[in-house]
Amino acid sequence: MTEDKRLIEDFLPIREISKESAREKSIRQGHISTLHLWWARRPLVACRAAVYSSLVPAPNKKNGRGPKSGFIQRLCKYPADPYVIKDAIKHIYEAHAERLSKELGKTVTAKDIEEGKAPKPRVLDMFAGGGSIPLEALRLGCDAYAVELNPVAHIIELATLVYPQKYGKKLVDEVEKWGKWVIERAKEEVGDLYKPIPDPKGHGNLTPVAYLWTRTVKCKNPACGAVVPLMRQTWLCKKKGKYIALKVSLDDQTKRPKFTVVQSFARTEKEAIEKFGFDPGKFSRGGNAPCIFCGAVASSDYVKKEGQAKRIDKQLMAVVCTKERHRGKIYLSPDQVTDDLIPDEEEIWRRIERLCEETGLSVPEEELPKASDKEKPDEITLGFRVQPYGFAKWYELFTPRQLLTLLTFTKWVRRAYEEMRKEGHEEGLTKGIATHLALLSSKMSDYLGSFCQWLVQTEAVAHIFARQALPMLWDFAELNPFGEAGSNSVSILKAIVEAVNSCNDIDAYANVIRTSATELPYHENFFDAIITDPPYYDNVPYADLSDFFYVWLKRSIGHLYLEHFSGELTPKKKEIVADAKRYGSKEKAKQFYEEMMFQSLQEAWRILKPDSPLVMVYAHKTTAGWSTLVEALRKTGFIIQEAWPVRTERPGRLREMGASALASSIFLCARKREKGKVGSYENEVYPQLEQIVKERVNTLFSEGIIGADLVIACVGAGLKAFTQFERVEYANGEEVTSEDYLHTVEGLVLETILEKLFGISRKGVSDVDAATRFYVLWRYTYGRMEVDSGEAIVFAYPLGVELDGPLGLSSGRNPLLEKTKNKYRLRDFSERGDDEKLGLDGKSTIDILHRILWLLENQAYKIPEYLSQAMPNYDLLKLTAQALAGTTLAGSQELIATTSDEKSVLSKLLANWKSVISEETIFRRW
Repeated sequence: MTEDKRLIEDFLPIREISKESAREKSIRQGHISTLHLWWARRPLVACRAAVYSSLVPAPNKKNGRGPKSGFIQRLCKYPADPYVIKDAIKHIYEAHAERLSKELGKTVTAKDIEEGKAPKPRVLDMFAGGGSIPLEALRLGCDAYAVELNPVAHIIELATLVYPQKYGKKLVDEVEKWGKWVIERAKEEVGDLYKPIPDPKGHGNLTPVAYLWTRTVKCKNPACGAVVPLMRQTWLCKKKGKYIALKVSLDDQTKRPKFTVVQSFARTEKEAIEKFGFDPGKFSRGGNAPCIFCGAVASSDYVKKEGQAKRIDKQLMAVVCTKERHRGKIYLSPDQVTDDLIPDEEEIWRRIERLCEETGLSVPEEELPKASDKEKPDEITLGFRVQPYGFAKWYELFTPRQLLTLLTFTKWVRRAYEEMRKEGHEEGLTKGIATHLALLSSKMSDYLGSFCQWLVQTEAVAHIFARQALPMLWDFAELNPFGEAGSNSVSILKAIVEAVNSCNDIDAYANVIRTSATELPYHENFFDAIITDPPYYDNVPYADLSDFFYVWLKRSIGHLYLEHFSGELTPKKKEIVADAKRYGSKEKAKQFYEEMMFQSLQEAWRILKPDSPLVMVYAHKTTAGWSTLVEALRKTGFIIQEAWPVRTERPGRLREMGASALASSIFLCARKREKGKVGSYENEVYPQLEQIVKERVNTLFSEGIIGADLVIACVGAGLKAFTQFERVEYANGEEVTSEDYLHTVEGLVLETILEKLFGISRKGVSDVDAATRFYVLWRYTYGRMEVDSGEAIVFAYPLGVELDGPLGLSSGRNPLLEKTKNKYRLRDFSERGDDEKLGLDGKSTIDILHRILWLLENQAYKIPEYLSQAMPNYDLLKLTAQALAGTTLAGSQELIATTSDEKSVLSKLLANWKSVISEETIFRRW
């Protein structure tokens, strides 16, 4: 192993990085995420930390971690400070020059690198996605390489990592100029589809912002035949003092529902509902909707049959408007909007046909992903839920008005390219401008589809892919792209221009190619670091989702990128995803994913220089699914050095969840090693593991890293002892599996943390019963959170407790754990303590403590009698109370996020311990 230990292998100030990552998420202006949607983006500051810490050395013992920690905190700010960036580049070049000197056998200086006389550090992201990691590598003076198989992501990368850096301010100005040109001409052509509406109050016109529709079916009762609305709710606005909803009544003449806007100035939702006389939130559920005329229920199955027969229709519920010099939104009932203001759809289709004949364009008739089994139409690819309702082709996700609008924007994007060529623009710049204009029209499709929700809290239209999926939607908002909403065409262009502008202050551009990570075109030992965010099993079905944008980009700039848009849809065969519907079964999908990931890691090992780091951003939030990745890294010849958890939830969200929120991303750091080494578990692996875990717990704890972050980081560090060998064997020759080793590591980490929490030795910790250890550690690791069953089981395993079954912690009449569906939650004293028999069996200290806390709050006089019956170990009882109160370690921050009630009563108990609990007091009173 090299002595060139990197900073990421020693320490990162992850609390500060997490805090800034969360803050970055709330700042959208100029951020590259506003250029165009791509799923599962990582915060730029976290990527910057990964790049920098992978290329600079760990601090020596003499200087300590303090200065480096402080510098990284200054470096990882959004937006970036150019002066700090300059210092960071200097650090990287100095470290790189020293390595190059050894590698080349001659002296290389940082100045040589700056002047181009020696190569910059080469950094590869082999699953580049939205381009965050390569962008930060460029920012830090590296030669950045971005590899991506998906054509949509590839175009986003070109628009982020190549064109802005190549053409700078000229590109920014031209994108803004031609973007306005496209919008103006599109508005001239289709602006009549979004006509101003006369103000019902008789003063001027209103500008429509969005048209709100409900999907409908015909009543299944033949004697009725009425129109059944499928909307899930009729709220329009839910703000304090401004509650607006739609009242649904019967129109006997048309046999249709009638929608009328109603408003309340109540201070609470409950008051508003009382005033309305109905609850706007209680209508259809999952497609099951009652007929408002006869009461017959249109079941989900019935709605699906109607959808397959193309008999799902839509009906206008309301129009949302704005007015000049008027604050806030104005809501109109359908009867306040005359028929001539809602364009005739047959005429729109005729206009679409004429446009397609004129331009050679076509509506996107490419097919949506199909079910693998025709007999099971509900079993579609990951994240898609619309096909069972009759949506079979991409164009069917849009209303005719939306289709005509998007085709018109596409037409003018193509025309803009032609006009620029006529004006004699440089070909590369022209292509770059056209690419960004295509992203404008493509991004608009995310807001111009019939699967956009109306957000009642913010009074805005949500984009379709607010989630990484395409679920069925029963009521939707149809945006006016020329209106005054925050997501209109002008605001989208502004966001794109600002995003491009934020990227053009970097001189160099990236090497961006489209290929599979299993077949990389680089020679051996080429890269100084590989930092990448690989797909994880079935987390995001990137290819299928991105087809939504692919069909529009193909029509706008496909002729400029024939090599990327020659296929009908995005390539799927080599996409690394575990899609059971695509491969026939979960097992086959899992095998495919693991084999492709293994091949990718083999390529990473081949092209990475010796002693250079591989950093993988692991998107899974817990250690529950680590075994596959650990095994793949080990088998391909990598040693895992560290794992750093980074949280990116906004602070408000964290407070709602409890103090110990789980990481959003985990940065796993690994190094190449020689292949073929076999290690002895008893003699080589476990002794080293004990040393690593003890050192990491003490070091990271002293640096302020606690809770789930501490557990994850220490488990990651403990993997080094195992992954340094290709095979690890017990004394009897049996192989140690990654899964078994992970159980051992997590158990040892939790045991070591318990020693700190209780302030006693490991031998002393063994005297604490399993349920109590579980309770204290769960509170320490997860706080007040609900935890998914998979992670909870992994957590419980090394602690020797069962969660379910007759003896499980979630079983019995007064369980320690509450299980709801696939999640577990700890119950505190207020939920358990009102039980006279709790703790009397003497098996669990936490049971006794919970009973005492409840009695202290409600019937303190009964405590002596209870203690004389329970006969607890008073030392362990006090240690448990102190551990839960976080007082074992003097001067520590809030260590355990138990409930506020429990924390309060624990403090009260400890402050009055002698008078309440003292053995002498008990016997004297009793």
